[in-house]
Amino acid sequence: MQLIHQDLKKGKVKIKLTDPEDVWYLTSIIDPGDTITGTASRKIKIGADEHAKVTKKIFTVTLEAVEISPGSDEKSLRINGKVLHAPDFVPLGSYQAIELTMGDECVLEKTQWMSYQQQKLKEACEQRHAYLLCIFDREEAIFALTKTSGFEVLVKLQGDVTNKRTLTEVKKDFHQELISLIETYTQRYIPEKIILASPAFYKEILFQKINNVDLKKQIVLASCSDVSEAAFGEVMKRQELQTVLRESRIREEELLIDELLREINKEHLAVYGWKETQEAVFAGAVGKLLVTDNFVKKKRTEGAYAELDLILKSVDKLDGKIFLLSSNNNAGKKLDGIGGIAALLRYKIRG
Repeated sequence: MQLIHQDLKKGKVKIKLTDPEDVWYLTSIIDPGDTITGTASRKIKIGADEHAKVTKKIFTVTLEAVEISPGSDEKSLRINGKVLHAPDFVPLGSYQAIELTMGDECVLEKTQWMSYQQQKLKEACEQRHAYLLCIFDREEAIFALTKTSGFEVLVKLQGDVTNKRTLTEVKKDFHQELISLIETYTQRYIPEKIILASPAFYKEILFQKINNVDLKKQIVLASCSDVSEAAFGEVMKRQELQTVLRESRIREEELLIDELLREINKEHLAVYGWKETQEAVFAGAVGKLLVTDNFVKKKRTEGAYAELDLILKSVDKLDGKIFLLSSNNNAGKKLDGIGGIAALLRYKIRG
């Protein structure tokens, strides 16, 4: 995302979408009631008789946001709202949609920018640190790329075994095929680091077979219990990756969920679920609030976003930290499994 102009004292920023992941960031930042100015289109009827023509008009419009949702391909963002300013052929107060895709610009204005929203804006405008993961054993492998909203599986491989139809079958030397794919994906995605993970000693054997010295400098070895998509989260938490992944948002979320679950098991400094989290927020006890994007979407769909907004503002006002987790990754799925919202507490509020 490119930040073209910023004046947070007036609550206004002008931005340009430059990456598909900007869509996820904007769904985290834009709230109902915010003001959005961008380009829209509408079919206009010219004339009133049988010779009337319908033409498509492209125009600039300012909306009060009502609904915010990603497109079906999650590479575009649709903002539907009430028209505040527009050309004469668009009635004020009518509903109009702005659809943002890569390369589009818009102006976003909020009456209040919460600290976590400012942080999300900063993250979106900074360089992303993508990591290439290869999780494998003797005959199976999964390649994935870390994304802001989780992992993107690039390919699943099966060695010379034909009992799994859904996997890409590899007939030649399995290790050489893995090395070839590592080189291809490295050139294509230019990852910050390459993580090779396996049970047992398979990773060391593969590493020794790589002759490209520059490629080997990018590689970090880690362990995992099996070859599955669930192992991605396990790998990101490994102690041996602590230094190399210090800027990884996914790792931060995995460790945060681990901390939450430990406290829940102790029945001490954590709560989860909507009612319990509300009580903790209003008691001023929340140090870290965790919420998934699916939970936010649910509240918006139910028309109950105002009560969630109150919770967010209360935590923000008391200098608590707010973490918005993607439901597409492992940490977000775990949080959704216990209600989609939880909190780590500054102090115990129940006996």
